[in-house]
Amino acid sequence: MLKPVQILTRNYGLPESWTLQVYQSQGGYQSAKKALSWPQAQVIEEVKKANLRGRGGAGFPAGIKWSFMRPHPTKPAYLVVNADEGEPGTFKDRTIMERDPHRLIEGCMIGCRGVGAHTAYIYVRHELHLAKDRLWAAIREARSAGILGPRPFGVDYPVDVQVHTGAGAYICGEETSLLNSLEGKRGEPRFRPPFPAQFGLFGCPTTVNNVETIATTPSIIEMGGEAFSRQSELHHLGDGGSRLFGVSGHVRTPGIYEACIGLTLRELIYDLGGGLPEGTKLMAIIPGGSSCPVLRAEEIVNAPDDKAILHPWHGKSILDVPIGVDTMRELGTMAGTTCAIVLSDKACPVRALHNLVRFYAHESCGQCTPCREGVGWMGRIMGKLVEGKGSIEELDMLYDIASNIMGNTICAFGEAAAMPMIGFLRKFRPELVQYLHTGGKSSTGGLAL
Repeated sequence: MLKPVQILTRNYGLPESWTLQVYQSQGGYQSAKKALSWPQAQVIEEVKKANLRGRGGAGFPAGIKWSFMRPHPTKPAYLVVNADEGEPGTFKDRTIMERDPHRLIEGCMIGCRGVGAHTAYIYVRHELHLAKDRLWAAIREARSAGILGPRPFGVDYPVDVQVHTGAGAYICGEETSLLNSLEGKRGEPRFRPPFPAQFGLFGCPTTVNNVETIATTPSIIEMGGEAFSRQSELHHLGDGGSRLFGVSGHVRTPGIYEACIGLTLRELIYDLGGGLPEGTKLMAIIPGGSSCPVLRAEEIVNAPDDKAILHPWHGKSILDVPIGVDTMRELGTMAGTTCAIVLSDKACPVRALHNLVRFYAHESCGQCTPCREGVGWMGRIMGKLVEGKGSIEELDMLYDIASNIMGNTICAFGEAAAMPMIGFLRKFRPELVQYLHTGGKSSTGGLAL
């Protein structure tokens, strides 16, 4: 049952919702005031109780991530907020920064207390100009009001927030590439260990969290961790609360919507997304940003004994499985950023795949040979296939190339490029073969994403 809520988005529709006056009129900064008066361990414990899974795609429990931080005798700790939202099909974080920037600032204050930091850096993708302007304006307002500074709310716990502009490189969404860029270095991933919690920004203990993850913490402190977690139908699986869901592609009302975790793909596409345009049918869904393996609309859940999570939905359509970190993983895909891309039966899967692989070939940082050479190689082969000049041998080669990228790179970028390729090859093999046999003519009308 669809259960829309307005927890994270409760200020979105208010006039001038990005201002301090409006934010405080809705109870803003009361959670930060409370959290700064608590011991650090209590803040972490509340976030653990909330079952807040990272909203940036990996889905790692935020409270556990915060607990990895240990005070260093001579070095400061830092909180870094990843606002380098560059995943195709994902556009949720920018709505927080543009419509409710003070919520993110308050979340930074809570996060700083939770990880033992006094400075937070928000690393924003270069193209998000309105988001940067709204964040800086919110920071100036908070500083003028004494909310940010040496003694917020009279508590002897200094907190400051800075905004740093990226240069538009998708690779800087990977946390260690982001840290290198923030230090003024080339945006390339670091070898791990050491991990950022031990050796992060400027060689200091650092926690990197997604925008939505941090912006959710004021609601957790306000409601209480357990109450927030129980909003979700999957809280018993350790996936709590509400979150932002996006839907784009071939739907009538694309956009960002908030709902409790447990929302199904069917509800996202047809209830929130308004369904597909007249005269079209659902062909496929990429559940959470372009790097998530594709699902075909007609797939049925077949839950073997080792897939206990999926047993309640055995024999049902994949559209009726709740969108969660673990449930989507058991379907062979990922919840990712929960921003679904919808493809109708008028879309051409060959051109859609070509569109995706071109993006990843362009954005590879080039540090790892399997990624640099492999993703570019896949792009060249797909270019031939789209022109109708490819072969079955090259189609088979794509699977081998993608499989050899998986697990053989420093960061997850290579896998983010390989997983869509493997997913489309598995789910759309007949359409790809037919495309080759017809010399590059699509039977669906030829639309890309």
